[in-house]
Amino acid sequence: MKVAVVGATGMVGEVMLQVLAERNFPVTELIPVASEKSVGKEIEFKGAKYKVVGLQTAVDMKADVALFSAGGETSLEWAPKFAAAGTTVIDNSSAWRMDPTKKLIVPEINASELTKEDKIIANPNCSTIQMVMVLAPLHKKYKIKRVIVSTYQSITGTGVKAVQQLENEYAGVKGDMAYKYQIHRNAIPQCDSFEDNGYTKEEMKLVRETQKIIGDSTIAITATAIRIPVVGGHSEAVNIEFENDFNVSEIRELLHHTDGVVVQDNNDTYTYPMPLFAQGKDDVFVGRIRRDESQPNSLNMWIVADNLRKGAATNTVQIAEYLVANKLV
Repeated sequence: MKVAVVGATGMVGEVMLQVLAERNFPVTELIPVASEKSVGKEIEFKGAKYKVVGLQTAVDMKADVALFSAGGETSLEWAPKFAAAGTTVIDNSSAWRMDPTKKLIVPEINASELTKEDKIIANPNCSTIQMVMVLAPLHKKYKIKRVIVSTYQSITGTGVKAVQQLENEYAGVKGDMAYKYQIHRNAIPQCDSFEDNGYTKEEMKLVRETQKIIGDSTIAITATAIRIPVVGGHSEAVNIEFENDFNVSEIRELLHHTDGVVVQDNNDTYTYPMPLFAQGKDDVFVGRIRRDESQPNSLNMWIVADNLRKGAATNTVQIAEYLVANKLV
């Protein structure tokens, strides 16, 4: 299994390499790929050293699978070139997610849609993945009418420049700014750029991607995405209105038996999800599960996950695992 990691020197790319090693993905040859300025650098993987190559070289090397995390423009230009060379691309950018000809995959929910013909597969947005992991089993049982979500997102979702900005601000050092405002001791009610409707791209990803993954465009969704000075993962306050009534203990039980979801929900012991404890883990954590007493058939909950792992690298590797297990590559 010849595996290319495109964007291998970036924040998500580094975690992809970690996850491939941890999960013992059957890599027989690793092809680390990055921009021209990184070509020739060495990276380590499972005790061996590999030289970073450029995009065209990687295409010519005809990998079986290419895991992309190098931004939308790179994906739009290069994913089709890899695909044309026979490589199956799993792309972590927003480039292909809403393309009607491309599958948008969270393995626990809809991997069965994949076929050998899918040469470019889209990995959803980090904040979408953790939310749909919880919504999908609930929708199946109770049918979701409406979702209201507010996100509290880690600076790691912006990248290494944002992490540096926060560290500089902690230390009182002036440096490059990833955000328009300081992030230390602040909350910025803007993730990504604004669209014409007044919502940010991040907010609209939560709407459009959720409907596509669950396969139901009738679910009404509205979102507010906020950046906070946290590094461990994204948090989401989610309010769900169902068609059918529910029992809260049944909800907990259903989620407790959902692969990839961990219920942390005990008020007596102050047990609830937090980015501090989600960091470095592959599961999606859910807690503060309680009935919304202001509205019939409605529920409140708090969802947390490491955005670099299940929100990006781990989900990508899980898609690759599914392809291998089902002989689709």
